[in-house]
Amino acid sequence: MEAKAVARYIRISPYKVRQVVDLIRGKDCKEALAILKFTPKRASKPVMKILKSAMANAEHNYEMDEDNLYISKIYVDEGPTLKRYKPRAMGRADMIRKRTSHITVVVAEKEV
Repeated sequence: MEAKAVARYIRISPYKVRQVVDLIRGKDCKEALAILKFTPKRASKPVMKILKSAMANAEHNYEMDEDNLYISKIYVDEGPTLKRYKPRAMGRADMIRKRTSHITVVVAEKEV
């Protein structure tokens, strides 16, 4: 049995979020929360929030034991990119791409 949570349109680049997600992939949920708490990256806060949501879904919807949960899948997809223009020298303009992320966390119960 698996429980899932998805955060969409997070205003952080997927590259930056993947750096944080790679730290906790396959770990116990309690251990992953401890790692995220002390990770000095801006992306760790939304990842922690979505992990807590997946744990709550598992406990509430599927009656899984919180102590036996681990991260079975976690991945980051690219969302829509907001395009903005910045004026440059000699009347030119450069495009600024403000990227967004979709974060998906799937937790499962360990076989005891």
